[in-house]
Amino acid sequence: MLRSFVTAATIAFAIPALADTKPYPATFATQDIATNGTTLHVRIGGSGKAVVLLHGYGETGDMWVPLAADLARDHRVIVPDLRGMGLSQKPATGYDKKTEAQDIAGVLDALKVDKVDVVAHDIGNMVGYAFAAQYPDRTTKLVLMDAPLPGVGPWDEILKSPLLWHFRFGGPDMERLVAGRERIYLDRFWNEFSADPKKWSEASRQHYAKLYAQPGAMRAGFAQFAAFDQDVIDNQGFLKKGKLGMPVLAVGGEKSFGPTMAVVARAAADNVTEVVIPASGHWLMEEQPEATVKAIRSFLDAE
Repeated sequence: MLRSFVTAATIAFAIPALADTKPYPATFATQDIATNGTTLHVRIGGSGKAVVLLHGYGETGDMWVPLAADLARDHRVIVPDLRGMGLSQKPATGYDKKTEAQDIAGVLDALKVDKVDVVAHDIGNMVGYAFAAQYPDRTTKLVLMDAPLPGVGPWDEILKSPLLWHFRFGGPDMERLVAGRERIYLDRFWNEFSADPKKWSEASRQHYAKLYAQPGAMRAGFAQFAAFDQDVIDNQGFLKKGKLGMPVLAVGGEKSFGPTMAVVARAAADNVTEVVIPASGHWLMEEQPEATVKAIRSFLDAE
């Protein structure tokens, strides 16, 4: 998902102490919320207009600390670990993004939240889009960060990149290959999709590697990608009903998706604002947190 192939295609109160990573502010609480046949681990803090932050693969809701801390000054911030990831349950099925979006709707129902801004990255983009498409009246704004949407816009061209071999990597044999080697597998993502791999601290690498080494975690992670074929079908069904109408911010890393993030977003939505974060690869919150928080905050604050 690096810029090179995009251009060529012309297109509980703090984080659990698994490693020494930045904690959420002490004002955040954690809650395990039953929803849609599973249970999601959720961080909740602040008050005001609701915003939900959806993480991607190779991370968990822990990635959002800088943004969550900023938004909590005047928002009610809701940060789940997606189905099968982080400290959420790891059921055998349900990894299509339409179902995962329904997971998020159930979390919001449990918290008595009606309307919400949605901020998403990577796999979270796919869940965020599926949420906005299924619940347009609940979605006030949508932020999509540096990842494609299955079946939307230049999806077929993006799939041709050899960098994305992991989209088809999975199954019992692959689980056996990475068992006990989760760090090796994940380092590949953190290194290859970064403008500067040194932005990924050793503490963060240990933290996420330990979470992905939990029983069932790699199986669930592979299932996120295995569901893409169904996601294509679901997303094309959403598009037949029309593009999204709410304001959408498309954020690309300069050394990753760049302006192609807006190309993807405009295939799915009518009202798109484009932002490219300089000197960043795919991992915007790790590589350029200040610029990324500023861009998202500016978009969410705009009338």
